[in-house]
Amino acid sequence: MEEPEMQLKGKKVTDKFTESVYVLANEPSVALYRLQEHVRRSLPELAQHKADMQRWEEQSQGAIYTVEYACSAVKNLVDSSVYFRSVEGLLKQAISIRDHMNATAQGHSPDESLPPSSA
Repeated sequence: MEEPEMQLKGKKVTDKFTESVYVLANEPSVALYRLQEHVRRSLPELAQHKADMQRWEEQSQGAIYTVEYACSAVKNLVDSSVYFRSVEGLLKQAISIRDHMNATAQGHSPDESLPPSSA
């Protein structure tokens, strides 16, 4: 009868030992140590990722500014088409006047060299 009783006491001792180890393994100070260990290992990589992301953000902001500036320039060109048409008309008039002056200087009739008026 002694052997089963001894086994029962041995089981109780091992159960208590297992419970104590479990409590110690999960004690808050051990958990904090494991957390600190994890942070110490992963922090350099996280810091590098943060620096990379900041650099990419700066590059993206520069690219966005460039695109917005280009779009603004194109819009301004489209808006200025009225002025280009006006300049084109003035250039045609200047060419016509020049041709008229050249024809007059060469002794031709002024009406022969003038293009029909577009008025």
